[in-house]
Amino acid sequence: MTVDLLLGLQWGDEGKGKIVDVLTSNYDIIARFQGGPNAGHTLEFDGIKHVLRTIPSGIFHKTAINIIGNGVVIDPVVFQKEIEGLEKFNLDIKNKLIISRKAHLILPTHRLLDAASEASKGKAKIGSTLKGIGPTYMDKTGRNGIRVGDIELEDFKERYRALADKHEAMIKFYDVAIQYNLEELEKEFFESIEELKKLDFIDSEEYLNQAQKAGKSILCEGAQGSLLDVDFGTYPFVTSSNTTAAGACTGLGIAPNKIKEVYGIFKAYVTRVGSGPFPTELFDEDGATMARVGNEFGSVTGRQRRCGWLDLVALKYAVQVNGVTQLMMMKGDVLSGFETLKVCTEYNYKGKKISHFPYNIEPENVTPVYQDFKGWQADLTGMTTYDELPIELKEYIEFIEKEVEVPIKIVSVGPDRKQTILK
Repeated sequence: MTVDLLLGLQWGDEGKGKIVDVLTSNYDIIARFQGGPNAGHTLEFDGIKHVLRTIPSGIFHKTAINIIGNGVVIDPVVFQKEIEGLEKFNLDIKNKLIISRKAHLILPTHRLLDAASEASKGKAKIGSTLKGIGPTYMDKTGRNGIRVGDIELEDFKERYRALADKHEAMIKFYDVAIQYNLEELEKEFFESIEELKKLDFIDSEEYLNQAQKAGKSILCEGAQGSLLDVDFGTYPFVTSSNTTAAGACTGLGIAPNKIKEVYGIFKAYVTRVGSGPFPTELFDEDGATMARVGNEFGSVTGRQRRCGWLDLVALKYAVQVNGVTQLMMMKGDVLSGFETLKVCTEYNYKGKKISHFPYNIEPENVTPVYQDFKGWQADLTGMTTYDELPIELKEYIEFIEKEVEVPIKIVSVGPDRKQTILK
């Protein structure tokens, strides 16, 4: 029996989907434990690019069972479209995808609330993806939410109506101009609920407990990144759930002492989408090159990502909070061609040098302290072994390992699942 975790260590978009796909053959069950359809996991193989939003990244493997855990929030409309997009691949979705009854539902009015709330903030907006995720988690913690299991109850529509009416009253409170046709949105919502019913709903904590007793291997899959964790991220510019290792326990009902390996994924540089502080952000040609070469656009939102040099202060913090046991470095190939690379090793924080991640990393408090590294010119995308990698990249990797005190086991040199070097 094995329960391992796979987590992003930056502000999301680290490449978790690809690594889950690479690792899935080693596991019987892939379980998503938090987040909603704003998280896009991109997988690329056989010349086809796939973007998953809610469905775990193990869905393309014939033997793996995929679980959407209780910590996830599900938009039935988005979910149905995602399933329809997979139909041409002849996947056994009915038997390979199951959903926790305790997962919360995103209602159409949650999306409207999200838009109204963000519009009311003006310049202080947090960069919401407007998918209704924040308001859904607010209803969850406020004990108002509707869960997947409620679909099976006779009074489901009455429960829906009561919450939707409450949301409409809240939208009026924001006093902003948003246009919508709720009747049309609700028609689409209830049609997608009927499609959702075709899948099996489970008490996921019991299912996973029995799976562990039966000796099954489980990979818990996170969404977003550790620096977007609602507790440990750059609050308030964060998501609404726990993206760190603790979220796997609460988002699936798995006991902490059952977890073995914690795989931490990070890019060889850093990106961020939306608002919020970003100490190593680049506004020059180097940043533009990273964005262009790395195709740094959101797989769901299409938004351009902000780019910057690797931040080891933030990376060490994420490794510490998650208890990471193995690291996986993504997009090393994007840095090919730079004459000089920079790595942030410390912060100047209010006039003092510090090596820990402080409460506030706004630019008026924090400036990065860099160490320079010689770049490499080689094209990495066709390389298949660690020995082939240029010496400058190996030195870069070894420096990171020494600083964070965790080994880097995988180096990704391209988007395809075959472009993955095991170290």
